[in-house]
Amino acid sequence: MTIIESTVELDLPVDKVYLFLENLNNHEQLMPENIYNWSSTADEASFTIQNMAKLALKISNRVPNSEVIAIPTEKPPFDLELKWTVEPNSNGGTTAKHIISADLNMMMKMIAAGPLQKLADYQTKMLKEVLS
Repeated sequence: MTIIESTVELDLPVDKVYLFLENLNNHEQLMPENIYNWSSTADEASFTIQNMAKLALKISNRVPNSEVIAIPTEKPPFDLELKWTVEPNSNGGTTAKHIISADLNMMMKMIAAGPLQKLADYQTKMLKEVLS
C-alpha cells in the first residue's frame, strides 16, 4: 500500500474544519483545474480527471471532529482510500492531514505516486485558502 500525506495548519477550531470536510459538496473547491464534470451531494461525488479517468467517491466513514474517509463507489484501476483527519494543534487551531492510500504495483507507483502527492499537497493548500 502506498501512503501519500499532506498536512496543513489552520487558524480555525476543529469543529469548523471538520464541518467543511465532512460534506463532499465542499470538496469541489479543493480540486485542481484538471478536474471537471463535478457532481456531488453531501455523501457522494463524481468527477473526471483530465486525460485520465472518471472517478466516483462516497463517504464510507465519519468520526465527528476527527476524520472523514471516502472510497470509490465503482471499481477504480487500483484500490484507493482518501482520508482527512483533523485534530487540535497547540496554537488553538487545527492540524488537518490529507492521506491518500493507494494499492499500487511498482509500475503504477512510478506513474501515479507523483501526481497523487501533487493532488494531496494542492488540496491541503486550497483548504487553507478557502477557510482563511
